[in-house]
Amino acid sequence: MTIQRYDNGPRFCRALSHNGTVYLAGMTADDSSGDTAAQTKAVLDKIDHFLAMAGSDKTKLLTAQIWLRDIADFDRMNEVWDAWIDRSAMPVRATVESRLAGDSYRVEIMVTAAA
Repeated sequence: MTIQRYDNGPRFCRALSHNGTVYLAGMTADDSSGDTAAQTKAVLDKIDHFLAMAGSDKTKLLTAQIWLRDIADFDRMNEVWDAWIDRSAMPVRATVESRLAGDSYRVEIMVTAAA
């Protein structure tokens, strides 16, 4: 079976597809100076980009895992998520509070989708 890697870097691959499934790495905002809403928007834009590279889109999401630096930002993140997501194609999802890789990161999102 073929594994197709997209943006394969020295430490990890941003996205890959295998056997009809697309896996994205945890995505963070490139510009981490924004608030939770701005970072969430940037991350979702990045997810759209990598899903498209792999021949998929948000209507084919299977799972989403969301990490927030502060769970108090849950509603702010959800406002952006709710405006982005296709309500007819909701994935299973979990959101937790977590320490992230850098102090300026407010949100990280990882998704899996059908190809």
